[in-house]
Amino acid sequence: MSKSIKVRFNLGRGKNYLKWKVQHSDGSVLYYSPTDNQLVMTGCTFKNHRKTAQKIFNGGNKRVCAWILCKDIKIYTGQPYKDESRRVRYNPRVQPNWIFDGHIMDNDGVPQLHTIDYGLYITTGEGENEIINTYIKEKYK
Repeated sequence: MSKSIKVRFNLGRGKNYLKWKVQHSDGSVLYYSPTDNQLVMTGCTFKNHRKTAQKIFNGGNKRVCAWILCKDIKIYTGQPYKDESRRVRYNPRVQPNWIFDGHIMDNDGVPQLHTIDYGLYITTGEGENEIINTYIKEKYK
C-alpha cells in the first residue's frame, strides 16, 4: 500500500483556519479541529518543499510547503494519547525543516505519529520507542 493520505495544518484564512487538513488519494478532503479530535497516523513520512520553506525562512510570504504522507489514519474524538515527550516541530520562519530532537527529519519516516491539540508527536509504545531510538542513532552516527 502506498502512502496515499496527505496531512497538514491549515493556516489559510476561512472556516477551516487552524484545523488539521486530511486529503485522501481519491481527492476527498476533511478538516478536524485540533482541540476536539486526535489524529493517529501510521507509516508516516515528513515532506518539505525546501525551496519554498527557504523563501519563507528568508522573510517571504507563508505558503504551503510541508505535510505528512501516511498509509493510514484514525481520527478519535478527544485525546487518547497523552505522550508529549517526542514533539516534532515545523516552522519555516524559525527553521526551514521538520525538526525532531535537534535533527532534520525531511523525507524521513516514522512508524506512527499522533496529534495533541496543535502539536505533532512521534508515538511511543511497546517496541516503538526502541525502533525510533535505533533509527535516530543509525541516522546520526
